[in-house]
Amino acid sequence: MKNIVDQISAIQLFSGMSREHCRELAGIVEERKYDRGEIIFSEGDEGTGFYITFEGRVKIFKLSLDGKEQILHILGPGEPFAEVAVFTGSSYPANAMALEKSRIFFFPRIAFAELIERHPSLAMNMLATLSFRLKQFTHMIEALSLKEVPGRLAEYILLASSQNNDSSEIRLAVSKTLLASLLGTIPETLSRILAKMSKKGLIQTEGSLITILDREGLQCLAEGEVRI
Repeated sequence: MKNIVDQISAIQLFSGMSREHCRELAGIVEERKYDRGEIIFSEGDEGTGFYITFEGRVKIFKLSLDGKEQILHILGPGEPFAEVAVFTGSSYPANAMALEKSRIFFFPRIAFAELIERHPSLAMNMLATLSFRLKQFTHMIEALSLKEVPGRLAEYILLASSQNNDSSEIRLAVSKTLLASLLGTIPETLSRILAKMSKKGLIQTEGSLITILDREGLQCLAEGEVRI
């Protein structure tokens, strides 16, 4: 139990929680393990609780009627998903799949809701996470509907940089195939755009490593002020 308590206390969603509160969370959590490619839940399944990735990566995605996949999120260690189920008890609105061998914490909705009643700060933490996720969705919808692929890619690179303390070097956490799906394009188009951005002196690429050479130029591309 002590090890689980330590692991839970290290998760950002539960930052600021007392040791006793983390111990209560450890009392309801279910540890689950998934192999690469294994489905965690499917769209329409009953929303029985929410999840936090502890090790590995998870893909949240939707499928169109013709089978086309649109990735909504790619989540790594410490990131929660399916949180809406806690508040609504509705079915899951998308699919979740393990991208690699993963260890995931599952928190049953009813038991977690009872904890929220006793400790309202849990709800505040979750609402902050949901607000950030909503902001991501807003940016995604705007990018997919209004921006061309180069602008979407530039915005993705800048966002990844901001999440890494504005570092000029970022390493792609996913394959180019997955990144292309996330940006609503195909791998061949993504490769061509990366090459064009390199030729323009905006970035430098070496495998999965991207080095930002012209941050201002990338910002202009992301905002649609220039085109390549």
